[in-house]
Amino acid sequence: MKKVRVNFAGGPFETVDEPVRDPEPRAVRIRVQACGVCHSDSFTKDGSFAAIAYPRAPGHEIAGVIDAVGQDCDPWKVGDRAGVGWYGGSCGRCDPCRCGDFISCVKLQIPGISYDGGYAEYVTVPVEALARIPADLRPEEAAPLMCAGVTTFNALRHSGAQPGDVVAIQGIGGLGHLGIQFANRFGYQTVAIGRGGDKKDLAVKLGARAYIDSSRQDVARELLALGGAGAIVATAPDTKGMGALVDGLAVGGRVVVVGASPEPFGVSSFQLIGGRKSIMGWPSGTSKDIEDTLNFAAATGVRPMIETFALERAADGYNQMISGKVRFRSVLRP
Repeated sequence: MKKVRVNFAGGPFETVDEPVRDPEPRAVRIRVQACGVCHSDSFTKDGSFAAIAYPRAPGHEIAGVIDAVGQDCDPWKVGDRAGVGWYGGSCGRCDPCRCGDFISCVKLQIPGISYDGGYAEYVTVPVEALARIPADLRPEEAAPLMCAGVTTFNALRHSGAQPGDVVAIQGIGGLGHLGIQFANRFGYQTVAIGRGGDKKDLAVKLGARAYIDSSRQDVARELLALGGAGAIVATAPDTKGMGALVDGLAVGGRVVVVGASPEPFGVSSFQLIGGRKSIMGWPSGTSKDIEDTLNFAAATGVRPMIETFALERAADGYNQMISGKVRFRSVLRP
C-alpha cells in the first residue's frame, strides 16, 4: 500500500510503499476512501505533540470501508462503512474512562499521533474507535465531519443554549462554516462573526440570520442588540477579541472555545460574575459522538466545503490548509 509519512519532526512528507498487515484482535483494517487534513496534523508534521514515534503517517479524519477484521470485533464486519476521528481508542481503566468520559482518557490514542493515521491507502484502528457512516454521505463529505464536524456539533449541543436562542459562531473557516450550518439546523437564531464584509454572503448562505463584521463593528454591542447570545462558539483563535466576546452573552451565557491556541486572552471577573457568564472548552468527541454528528448531518443537509487532493499530493493539501487558502477543508483521496 501507499502511505504518506513524516520521518522526523519538521521533516517533509514522503510517499512510501509498505506491506498491508492483518489486524490484531479487537482491531480492524480500513481501506481509506478519504482522509481530511486537519490543522492538528501539524502536531505530527512539526513534532509539537509529546512522544510521537517516527516515522509517522498523519491523519485523523478517516472515512472508508472495513477490509479485514481481527478477533472479537462484533458487530463490525468486512464491507461496513466506517470512520475514525481524533478519538482513536482509550484505556478503559483511568478515572475519566471509568466515568464514561472516554475522550478525556489519560492514555487517549489518536490516529496519526499514537499510531499511523489516514494519509494512506489502508489504516488499522482499535474497534472502539469506529463510527458507522450513513449511506447518504460520500466519503469525502464524511471525512471532515470526523473531527471538525463533531467538534462544532458537540460544542453546540453541550453549550446550554436552547432552540430559539441567539447563538453566535465566531470565525468562518474550517470549523466555523460547519458550526453555522449546525447552529441553523439546531433551531438557533444563528449569528456569524467574521473579519471583513466579504464573508457575509457566504455566512448567510450557510444559515446565519445575521452577520457581524468584527473589523468594523463592536461585536458585543451588536449581540446585545439582538438580545444577547445564549452561547458563542469561538472557532478562530483571536487573543485580542476573545475576551470581549463575553460581553455579548446573555445572562447565563457561555463562550465555548474550540479553536485551539497556546496564547492567553484576557477576561475580568467583573465580566463573568454579574451575568453568571462562563467560558468553557470542548474537545472533539468519541466514536458515538461522531455517529451522532454524521447521522444529523446526513438528515439535515449539513455538508463541509472541501477541496480534494490525490494522496500523493498530501503536501499540497496540507500547505493549502496551513496557509488558510483552502475553502474550507482539504481532503485526500487515495
